Amino acid sequence: VQPEDGYNWMHDYHLHMRMVDYAKSIYPNVHITLHAGELAPGLVPPDGLRFHIREAVELGHAERIGHGVDLMFEKDPVSLLREMRDHHVAVEINLTSNDVILGVKGDQHPLPVYRKYGVPVSLSTDDEGVSRSQLTEEFVRAVLTYNLTYADLKEMVRNSIEYSFAPGASYWRGRKYGAVVAGCAAGKKTSGCREYLEKNEKARLEADLEERFAAFERLSK
Repeated sequence: VQPEDGYNWMHDYHLHMRMVDYAKSIYPNVHITLHAGELAPGLVPPDGLRFHIREAVELGHAERIGHGVDLMFEKDPVSLLREMRDHHVAVEINLTSNDVILGVKGDQHPLPVYRKYGVPVSLSTDDEGVSRSQLTEEFVRAVLTYNLTYADLKEMVRNSIEYSFAPGASYWRGRKYGAVVAGCAAGKKTSGCREYLEKNEKARLEADLEERFAAFERLSK
């Protein structure tokens, strides 16, 4: 919860990740999300840009990271992108915050790169209470800056639940948003699907989101 370019966080980052690694060995079922890569050239020496995201993922066992801005300054960023994609490590993207705090925006921001390599991303305000922002602003900014389609936005919203730590299993099969789990393939109103949704909060939230998408799309025709 402190600036990542501060002395303690730069000097002891590796130690911090080792501490998280140790904690994970004791509590293997606890989910982990880490602040990683909220850095830009000029804030820290060049070497400080080369390892935070990778260590958060590989040593800190992060299932999600926040920011990930200095991605392309990491050592071997392409292999890191592929690793994040293959292990379903999501990135919370904070466009306005990254612009205001880091001065990183437009084609300097790694959002298009994450998307190109299939890393799951979602949009975030960073902190509405601090930045006095709201999520709609982030979606508008993403669309105007990166020409995102409605389908792109739907994927990001779906990611925000799929990669959350909501309890229970997913409504989706294979995290591709193309097919729902077998128990709900015949429809939400079947007894099997109702039972599945009752037991799995994440699936229930995702099924509700799909209903709201459908209602919005009917109104938009």
